Amino acid sequence: MSQSDRLYLSPPHMGGEELSYIRQAFDDNWIAPVGEHVDRFEKELARLAGVRAAAALNSGTAAIHLGLDLLGVEAGDRVLCQSFTFAASVNPVRYLGATPVLVDSEPESWNMDPGLLKKAIEDQIRQGYRPKAVIVVHLYGMPARMGEILEIAHDYEIPVLEDAAEAVGSRLDGRTCGGLGDLGVYSFNGNKIITCSGGGALLTNNVEAARRARFLASQAREQAAHYEHREIGYNYRLSNVLAGIGLGQLEVLEERVKARRAHFEAYRDVLVQPGITFPDEPDGTRSNRWLTTLLIDPKQAGGVTREDLRLGLEEKNIESRPLWKPMHLQPVYRDVPRYTNGVSGALFSQGLCLPSGSAMTPDDRNRVTETIRSVLSR
Repeated sequence: MSQSDRLYLSPPHMGGEELSYIRQAFDDNWIAPVGEHVDRFEKELARLAGVRAAAALNSGTAAIHLGLDLLGVEAGDRVLCQSFTFAASVNPVRYLGATPVLVDSEPESWNMDPGLLKKAIEDQIRQGYRPKAVIVVHLYGMPARMGEILEIAHDYEIPVLEDAAEAVGSRLDGRTCGGLGDLGVYSFNGNKIITCSGGGALLTNNVEAARRARFLASQAREQAAHYEHREIGYNYRLSNVLAGIGLGQLEVLEERVKARRAHFEAYRDVLVQPGITFPDEPDGTRSNRWLTTLLIDPKQAGGVTREDLRLGLEEKNIESRPLWKPMHLQPVYRDVPRYTNGVSGALFSQGLCLPSGSAMTPDDRNRVTETIRSVLSR
């Protein structure tokens, strides 16, 4: 099959109005990281998350980095991180010279286990370390158990940075993810539910913190006629052109969530059988179902493994991917402290992400399900 026949995991899906915003940016000659689109995009993101302010940045990773900086994380500090996630959730801890302390997942939402978090905090304090922050992730759009996590962290006066990179449009108890923690993070990478091609945001109820984030993201340039710098900054601001794409994408966010949730339900309805399970939504949660994921137990599925499914799909030019490999199993983090319970390791060994793009057609989806059923029947 040709590359044009390939079915991708989560390709971008434009809504139609993005070009009009891009043209306006070109007509106004506001191409750099400043302009009307950036200002409006920040206001719309803050409104979406239910917070007072947002800083539009060039990636979700930059938002985590700046968020940790704002929380005072420095070299030698320790930060409690969800182990079952993408590396970008943890790497910024290292940027600041701090040490990540990895915490495993609970089996319902697949996100940070509150009980294990409490154990990790108490153990770190006994060792003489008071963790500087907690980074919790809403994996694949599924909200974490934020109520318990926030209560535990705040009991020990530890701020929580909420990584909602995969959860734009997800909700917990009626509140939008990204606005639940002390700081929140969005990503608009090309594979996310909405995209700027690249981009991210830092969300906060502290207007001064947002102003500080924008300052640091603009090379920490002081107000002066010349270039004056009293501290180290970064080149992290989002361009006005990409913010225009983001504005167009925000207009269709709810449509994208509905489409992805429909894909999940269709996959589940067709594929559930002994050995194949799909994650349910815990009470009070509404996942954007960024990616549809399944678990396959070879003992109940006739010996068929996750890798058998992945390779069978690849033979038909269909992209799929194992679930995230936990950070505590990654070579780069082999020496950091960790608190594990086996949950994320089992999820990685049995889990697969299926094509979930919001522009995917029923015929595309049938191509996936027919291939999987064929592999299962071999």
